[in-house]
Amino acid sequence: MKLIPVVTGRKFMTQTIGRNSLHTIPNKRLSVQVSLTGLSFLLTNSSKSEVIHFSSMVYQKERTPEELLLDIDTFIKEHVKDASEFESVRVIYSNSEFTAVPTPLFDEAKASDYLKFNAKILANDFIAWDDVPARNMHIVYVPYVNINNFLFDIFGSFQFYHSASVMLEMIPMESRFTEETSVYINVERSNFQIVVQSSSQLKLCNSYHFITPEDFIYYILFCFEQLDINPDSAKVVMMGQIKEEDALYEIAYTYIRNIEFLPESILQHQLEGTLVHEHPLLKFI
Repeated sequence: MKLIPVVTGRKFMTQTIGRNSLHTIPNKRLSVQVSLTGLSFLLTNSSKSEVIHFSSMVYQKERTPEELLLDIDTFIKEHVKDASEFESVRVIYSNSEFTAVPTPLFDEAKASDYLKFNAKILANDFIAWDDVPARNMHIVYVPYVNINNFLFDIFGSFQFYHSASVMLEMIPMESRFTEETSVYINVERSNFQIVVQSSSQLKLCNSYHFITPEDFIYYILFCFEQLDINPDSAKVVMMGQIKEEDALYEIAYTYIRNIEFLPESILQHQLEGTLVHEHPLLKFI
């Protein structure tokens, strides 16, 4: 894996496995994770369940969906010569414009109403939703229409999800016979998603923006306080852009004692040169 600094203020790392040209490998799947602070691309060979290419960009400042599309276009031009070679294309949108709605309360006609109370949306925003049947939940969110239209023009139909939906599918449900509270935190460049569950019930699914490590721990402890969670006993599973030696982990461990990283057994793929818990959503779908 190479880390290449680019003059536009982004960091880019790439990994290609195998000597064959990407264009000679059949049964390819493309998975893309999109956020305003980064892009990740994963190419796999579905027939052999192997990773054939991975690349990731981390932006120092938030980009617009239009700017993101330029980098997606560049990737597609470099790695997609024939769209028919791809068995499937999946996109994960990671943004704060989402909300969780219990399925019994969900009404498609009111999708925008669910969002307007906790996210800033525009009148012309396209509203989408994912059904998460295992949780009896719908995730309502705003995908980036320009990116969807671009990918549809190239590949035709494809699947897209919100990161919260993938995270809820990925996290094992606690048994209803246990009272243990478990907290899962997925850390990205300047925000994190948090899921709290107890006795098989989902207590919280939210996202918080942070700048400093103090912001990071403030929002976590705020959630703990609101949900009456004991930071000395709750199981906290970290994943994403966090390591034991960095400031985020250090400040978290100052206040929370039972911290572990996402185990490999939950994930479908591993990427050479990355920690097990890095890029968990791409490794899962």
